[in-house]
Amino acid sequence: MAETPFDLAVIGSGGGAFAAAIRATNLGKSVLMVERSTVGGTCVNTGCVPSKALLAAAEARHVALNASGRFPGISTSAVEVDMAGLIGGKRSLVETMRSDKYIDLIENYGWELRQGNAVFAGGHDDPVLEITGPDGARESIGAAHYLVATGSASWAPPIEGLADLDYLTSTTAMELEEVPESLLVIGGGYVALEQAQLFARLGSKVTMLVRSRLASAEEPDASRALREVFADEGIRVVRRAAVSSVRVDPSTGGIVASATVSGRQEEFRSARLLVATGRRPVTAGLNLAAVGVKTGDGGEILTDNRLNSSNARIWAAGDVTGHREFVYVAAAQGSVAVENAFNNAGREINYRNLPRVAFTTPALARVGMTDKEANEAGIRCECRVLPLEYVPRALVNRDTRGFIKIVADADTGRIVGITAVAKDAGELAAAGVYILEAGMTVEQVANLWSPYLTMAEGIKIAAQSFTTDVSKLSCCA
Repeated sequence: MAETPFDLAVIGSGGGAFAAAIRATNLGKSVLMVERSTVGGTCVNTGCVPSKALLAAAEARHVALNASGRFPGISTSAVEVDMAGLIGGKRSLVETMRSDKYIDLIENYGWELRQGNAVFAGGHDDPVLEITGPDGARESIGAAHYLVATGSASWAPPIEGLADLDYLTSTTAMELEEVPESLLVIGGGYVALEQAQLFARLGSKVTMLVRSRLASAEEPDASRALREVFADEGIRVVRRAAVSSVRVDPSTGGIVASATVSGRQEEFRSARLLVATGRRPVTAGLNLAAVGVKTGDGGEILTDNRLNSSNARIWAAGDVTGHREFVYVAAAQGSVAVENAFNNAGREINYRNLPRVAFTTPALARVGMTDKEANEAGIRCECRVLPLEYVPRALVNRDTRGFIKIVADADTGRIVGITAVAKDAGELAAAGVYILEAGMTVEQVANLWSPYLTMAEGIKIAAQSFTTDVSKLSCCA
């Protein structure tokens, strides 16, 4: 075997990579981290942090423009957006968080960082990393175990003419230094939802081309609620739209997209085009086949339930595994992979009650099963959908757009799913995780304490709606 100066070599430096490196160093292991680009991975650099920072700014502008009609006695206004200033502020926040939460931790924990491109070599039984630095210098390094945490990248479908266009992705859109006059968004998932509302609130005229419906993996109630919100905010949502080609209009320099909409051919025009149709694992160029690591059709590393690849010394964590693309999933996987590699812990991650949030306003969040998923799992379910007009917090906010839905097992009363479209829906999903993990029933939740005038009180009221006409409830009663 080749010399193995490190116990663990990690390729990547995002949430999964850092969780693994921290756990390994806490176990007394020597760790090498290799990063070919910017330390911190997707979340802090181009994903969660910058997108939510811009969404918060866009919401502040939206509230300023609309508060006069929402709250009697309040007069507000907003001028055009200084996009360059907004992006500058976003970059400053990202740099601060990258330093505080990533770069500084490397020195604190004491592992080694190499800037460079890593590929596997050496074969199945004796894998090593060949690292090429920014200056072209090469070195070969071995380790007892390896973790691949290279994340994912924006993916675009094979649309005629797309490769010839300067189209936007969720990453490049957040670097624009002026607001597009109009924006065409292809996609209807979480990223598409957030980006569409972001640019609409900054001043773009936004049209979404959606193959089926908004948030198609979520409850139909959620799709309808968000479509109504978007319509109120001037966002046009075109459903059942399959884009066949895109081109530049030579007379305007704008984009022309041809799509089949419910069987008819239509054209859509805009100044810019944003493609938000998902992401794919970044594994190309790692030479995984040379060390016996199998990948799936989308390039994802195929792992067992313990995050081990088809090579016993090579593990994977985060988006590169093809699991749900959340930084908290990546972090959990990184820690578990290290425990299994060095302690033979045999740990597996339970994704059953994994929460997810789209940070639109109102937000969309879910934990557990949808109505459809429960039925497909053989659960005879009973559901209630509580409009926000019955939630006191929404009334005082003067924003009753949305709902809270509970899916319960009709035979036991156990709650198996909660979906919400509401302000602070992410917090409702977090509370829902504890409810589902505890196996609580509708009756138990209906009779628990809940602070008055919180959005979380809506979960209790939704539970009460299984047995009570909540329109006849007094405050707190």
